[in-house]
Amino acid sequence: MKNALILFAHPRYEKSRANRALLTGLHDLEGITIHDLYEQYPDFNVDVARERELLLAHQIIVWHYPFYLYGAPAMIKQWMDLVLEHGWAHGEKGNNLENKLIFNTITTGGTRESYSPGGFNRHTIAELLLPLEQTAHLCRMTWLPPFVVQGTYRLTDAMLADHADQYRQVLQELAQSPPLETITGYEFLNDWIADVNRRVKP
Repeated sequence: MKNALILFAHPRYEKSRANRALLTGLHDLEGITIHDLYEQYPDFNVDVARERELLLAHQIIVWHYPFYLYGAPAMIKQWMDLVLEHGWAHGEKGNNLENKLIFNTITTGGTRESYSPGGFNRHTIAELLLPLEQTAHLCRMTWLPPFVVQGTYRLTDAMLADHADQYRQVLQELAQSPPLETITGYEFLNDWIADVNRRVKP
C-alpha cells in the first residue's frame, strides 16, 4: 500500500466550498496525510527538513490548490523553491524523489470546455501545468494526469459530494499500485476513475 501526502495550499480556504468538500471526504482515509501549507507556514518560512521528511515517508505526492490566474498559489512556488533543491531533489545526487507518483488536484471556476484551444482560456489544463510537469520530470518523479473539479460556482452540494467520492477513490486505487499505463492516457484522473467504476459494475 502506498501512502499519499496532500500538499494543500489555498489562501482563502474558508471561502472554498469545493476544496472543503474534497478534503472532508478524506479525513477518515488511512494512509493519507493532509498537510495545509498556508496553515503551517503563514509567514512563508517553510521548514525544509520537516517537508523532506514528509516527502520521504510517502510514495504519492499531491499538489492540491485552486487554479488562480492559470497557476498555483504563491505558497506552492515557495515550497518548491526551498524544498526541491539541487542535490536533494534533482541533480547528480538528487534522487530522493525518484519514482514517486505525483499529480495535481485543482479547482477552477471555468468549465472544462473553457480550457481548450477554442475556449475562453485558450489552453488546456495540461498545457498550463507544463512547468509543474517539467519540475516533476527534473526530480525523476512519475507524472500523472490531474484530478480537476471545474465550473465550481455552478456545482450543487450533491455534485461536490460526487467529486469528493471520486477523489477518495482515486487515492485508494493509486495506493494499490495499478499499472501506470492504464492511467497516463487519460486527460484527467476523474476520467480514469469513472472508467474503473464502469468496469467493476455488473
